[in-house]
Amino acid sequence: MITSFKLSADNDPVKDNPFFSTYKTPFEVPPFGLIKPEHFLPGIEKGIEEQNREISAIINNAQIPDFDNTIAALDYSGSLIRKVNGVFANLSSANTNPEIQGIARQIAPKLSAHYDNINLNEKLFERVKTVYAKRESLNLSGEQMQLLTERYKDFIRGGADLKGEQQERFREINKQLSVLTLQFGENVLAETNEFKLVIENRDDLEGLTPALIDQGAETATEAGLDGKWVYTLHNPSIMPFLQYSAKRNLREQIYTAYINRGNNDNKYDNKALIQQIVALRLEKAKMLGYNSHAAFVLEENMAKNAANVDKLLKQLWTPALKRARNEATDLQSIITREGQNFTLEPWDWKYYAEKLRKEKFDLDDEALKPYFALENVKKGIFTVAEKLYGITFIERKDIPVYHPDAIAYEVKEANGTHIGILFMDFHPRESKRGGAWMNSYRKQYVENGKKITPIITTVCNFSKPTATQPSLLTFDETSTLFHEFGHALHGLLSNSTYYSLTGTSVPRDFVELPSQIMENWASEPEVLRMYARHYLTGEVIPQSLIDKLQKSSYFNQGFETVEYLAASMLDMGYHDLKEISFTEVPEFEKNTLNAIGLIPEIGSRYRSTYFNHIFSGGYSSGYYSYIWAAILDADAFEAFRENGLFDKETANSFRKNILERGGTEDPMQLYTKFRGAEPDITPLLKRRGLL
Repeated sequence: MITSFKLSADNDPVKDNPFFSTYKTPFEVPPFGLIKPEHFLPGIEKGIEEQNREISAIINNAQIPDFDNTIAALDYSGSLIRKVNGVFANLSSANTNPEIQGIARQIAPKLSAHYDNINLNEKLFERVKTVYAKRESLNLSGEQMQLLTERYKDFIRGGADLKGEQQERFREINKQLSVLTLQFGENVLAETNEFKLVIENRDDLEGLTPALIDQGAETATEAGLDGKWVYTLHNPSIMPFLQYSAKRNLREQIYTAYINRGNNDNKYDNKALIQQIVALRLEKAKMLGYNSHAAFVLEENMAKNAANVDKLLKQLWTPALKRARNEATDLQSIITREGQNFTLEPWDWKYYAEKLRKEKFDLDDEALKPYFALENVKKGIFTVAEKLYGITFIERKDIPVYHPDAIAYEVKEANGTHIGILFMDFHPRESKRGGAWMNSYRKQYVENGKKITPIITTVCNFSKPTATQPSLLTFDETSTLFHEFGHALHGLLSNSTYYSLTGTSVPRDFVELPSQIMENWASEPEVLRMYARHYLTGEVIPQSLIDKLQKSSYFNQGFETVEYLAASMLDMGYHDLKEISFTEVPEFEKNTLNAIGLIPEIGSRYRSTYFNHIFSGGYSSGYYSYIWAAILDADAFEAFRENGLFDKETANSFRKNILERGGTEDPMQLYTKFRGAEPDITPLLKRRGLL
């Protein structure tokens, strides 16, 4: 673990630090080649000093507190911290190493203490309260009123009303949580990277596709195991292995390793961390007057409270579980018909579901993947965005990137006006955490009348090209790329004033609307014919395959909905606790999932010990958000079905009312401005075949 940094006599921590001067790069993109690990901690420390001076200037301003000299000034403060942490936070997830992880363990408590110092500053809060008290007489714009309201609530929720020992305890809780949640994610990444399923006998490759066999051989070569085949816990490796491997013992082995990440009683074990995180979150919520962490979180979301989340999840759980039971029966029938004498287990589901899909629809991923070469899918996504919003994407080789895998694009309006920069980073590596996400190196905002343009990144984990073929995506992966691109549009097309409200700075259960609605275009026949071309022949995907894809859209929806809902309920199980009532994480998880009636053939999409979303990624009491947003996106897409997939008026309304507005208004108001009414759940139930 790194405890300190020493610069050599030749290095000046100010002169040599790229963060302390204007970037001399196109659009002031971070000069990644010049940024070194030793620059981060001094950058954060100087950023803290600068923001402290800015806060002092606000407090000591002799003028009567008003919106500009207090609320706006506070929002503009901390620019150096944002500059440094924009790079550091992204590298920590997309291109980390032990040195960066060590720095993170130093930075996290420093930032936690710094933000507590702001939220718990009595004089600053007095100025904010003064402005808030006279808000109705200030003739503020809607965006200004929203910023004022949010800042006032931030102080209350940040402990501003706490006194004495309570305030000190509050600081300590935040400090501990900043470190514990960081450690949780590091442990999951370490466990994911550590496991390798090594196959030495070619007979054990039975069922695997030629591409998957090539992938295993290349992974083995990279690991110094020439002549063997290696499969890992990264999704592009384990998921197709579970789907195609005919060797049940190997499926069980890799699946068991996957679900036991963080639960191996070793140095990466996460069980004790979970207990500490859950207890600290509850203690903090109670200090602020809430009866649970969920109550604290949901107050700021569209759902508002745990009862509304519970109602939604149960409304979907009953029909989804019924469908999943029927699906399990169908899969067990195949096992029996093949003369096998075992009961369907979770590591069997994907394998037999693939068999059933071939049987029912004459369709499998291997027939589809040649039409979904990554490069073609990417071009298709760009075309959809251009047809909807008139924007274009131009690759820029002169813009620095943070890793050789990353590609930089300049995004422009139809008239050539610069919008922002988009990084795309597609393939897994040991320095990158699993999953897919969007983030920003710099958000859009306006300062001194000048629009600061965004720098956005989308990060995925798709199979690398092999020696014989390009990166070919499953249709699920194709949908994932459309999803993350939707988040990217939310950041790129942001057109608001104040940093705290721009882009994806919206409630957690609203932020998934722009991403999930984009998935709809991926499967539309008109769009498929635009981008789905065979990587060898250039042939457009035939209508027969489109028909099969459409007919199979309900397939396995019981399983997919149930495994997702189970994880959502597990999240709420931990965070809606009013008292800590468990001593063992595995027992709590088992009891929670048994209570909802989860069938043994299906596991929760995330087990507790690797549930990064809720214990490391900001989705605590919020994993339900995907299904909440699914109601919004299914209903919203009906507008495009009614008016045309690329109807300019509908697209412009979605851009103006959703993508550009960030968190400048209540999300339901923004939604109804676009749709004309609050969302209806019926389109979602139809889409999933749950009616």
